[in-house]
Amino acid sequence: MEDKLLAELSTEHATSNYSVGDIFLGKVTRIVPALNAAFIDIGDEKDAFIHYLDLGVHFKSQHYLTQQLLGGKGDGALFSRIKITDILGKEGKISDVLDLEQELMVQVVKEPISSKGARVTAEISIAGRNMVLIPFANKTHISQKITSREERKRLERLMTSILPHNFGVVVRTVAENRKTATLVPELEALVKRWELCCDKLHKADSPKLLIREINRTSTILRDLLNVSFNSIHVNDETVFRELQEYVAGISPEQEKIVKLYENKTPIFDYFNVSKQIRSSFGKLVPLRQGAYLIIEHTEALHVIDVNSGIRLKNTKDQEQHAFGVNMVAADEIARQLRLRDMGGILVIDFIDMDRMEHRQILFDHMKKLMANDRAKHNILPISKFGLMQLTRQRVRPVTVINTNEKCPNCNGTGKITPAIQFDETVKNHLVYFVHQRKIKRLTLKVHPYVAAYFKQGFPSRRLKLMLKYGCWFSIKADDTMCYLDSQWTDGKGNKLTLMTSAESEAEVTPELDAEIKR
Repeated sequence: MEDKLLAELSTEHATSNYSVGDIFLGKVTRIVPALNAAFIDIGDEKDAFIHYLDLGVHFKSQHYLTQQLLGGKGDGALFSRIKITDILGKEGKISDVLDLEQELMVQVVKEPISSKGARVTAEISIAGRNMVLIPFANKTHISQKITSREERKRLERLMTSILPHNFGVVVRTVAENRKTATLVPELEALVKRWELCCDKLHKADSPKLLIREINRTSTILRDLLNVSFNSIHVNDETVFRELQEYVAGISPEQEKIVKLYENKTPIFDYFNVSKQIRSSFGKLVPLRQGAYLIIEHTEALHVIDVNSGIRLKNTKDQEQHAFGVNMVAADEIARQLRLRDMGGILVIDFIDMDRMEHRQILFDHMKKLMANDRAKHNILPISKFGLMQLTRQRVRPVTVINTNEKCPNCNGTGKITPAIQFDETVKNHLVYFVHQRKIKRLTLKVHPYVAAYFKQGFPSRRLKLMLKYGCWFSIKADDTMCYLDSQWTDGKGNKLTLMTSAESEAEVTPELDAEIKR
């Protein structure tokens, strides 16, 4: 979050087979000369795609190492003895390099998107906090964002002196002014990860996962953590300890900003994330003073339409107001690109402006806003039709969250039971849980208006029900609940399933039926 606004949202699913950065031993299943590419089996439902240019200039040396290790003719130390001389030309045919059933080491660079499988490369790299280790490279590259000439020379001399044979490295921006005592242990750790990868190749069978990227949470901190971070809140004690240890290793001075969230209010509700997700991921995204965006996703591109809403009505200076709406829309669009991780081709239809200087100011403003975007992108000036075209690096599928909900009361029919019967329904459920399920401590989560209805007065409706049925149940207000929606939990916080009409007829015993009627 930046200035209390949600800037990026990342999710990790337990069912995911792999993520960007994972290294596999794969097998060639199909070669397509027309595309100058091949498909690799890495153990997923859809074969991964690799282009000839993704093999890398040192593919022959890497393939030799792979074959030797698979045949049991060497160990991890074999890598340091290989002579990297045979370079793969940029102009060539993949059919001359790869054969069917050939085994090779690949790394995931793009997750499956839509009907396409993962994109992989044979140019292996192992990322760390301050550097990226590249086997077979033998070169040191310094981030262009490090502008000090003295610092660039210092880092280049240092890395050249400590780099093992046959390794190259890319020094990241965060390594600026880092001491040798920080960089050397990290380099050694990355080299050990590569040696572990080589050891796993020994007499291995494809497809096989060799090295898994660190979990998504640690990856985010590794790539994003900087001095601008003032707090990291974690609502899981195990993850909290892991992150605290991780941050202590990569940035000891920021260890204390990792905090364990223990409030009873859900963490996304407390920091107003839930509300922002619902308002930011819909097709219509509201702006200030009635303006709004319409965002549409297609297979080939994303389209964003800027609408003035009621803002331009009854105003004399149409040009100035159109310019104002477009500037506000640009701020939100730049945020939406990061938030939804929208990649590929994007077309933005701004409100038409007649003055050329306004178009240029808007173009420069958009470039300034996108400067903080970590994804590679390219922006074109606004055309005479008021359209701005841009491309943005696409690594994983766009984040799409369906903010529309089926009404839990009418189940999508558009008709609900009378509101006056809701307290009767609550009473029946309470009788069921207390007498049939033998649960004496319960919590009812409802809309704040409904919670107030049950709590008001003395004795309140809640107190009357507890005294009548000999139980304890609390009312918890939740503004994310629909007006007549409800959720029961037991004393340990476990959700309780409410009866459907068919289940209730089967569950209700004569004794329970008599109790409900009474």
